[in-house]
Amino acid sequence: MRLNPQPFSMIESGEKTIELRLYDEKRQKICVGDRIRFIHTEGAEKQLVCAVKNMHVFSSFEALYAYLPLRKCGYTEETLPFADPKDMEAYYSKSEQEKYGVVGIEIEVE
Repeated sequence: MRLNPQPFSMIESGEKTIELRLYDEKRQKICVGDRIRFIHTEGAEKQLVCAVKNMHVFSSFEALYAYLPLRKCGYTEETLPFADPKDMEAYYSKSEQEKYGVVGIEIEVE
């Protein structure tokens, strides 16, 4: 999976342990115990391999945001007050979210 610089560095440092994605066909194949390779969007030579610890599936990002600890999802103490499920519409349309649902993939860097 490809990751922008900020979430890549947050996962690398252990600050972010839950990756938010659309629960499309590709993500539905992921199981606990699998390994995911994250590739930095600004250079494929930067990669992280993470173990999947849990899969948190929800019907919407609204439900996900209400349940999961957002600090583990990539928000910082400074950005937490502004966290909004609509933030994810920059990546996934509302119709895609309704069609597939969403997932918080709990990971640990190996």
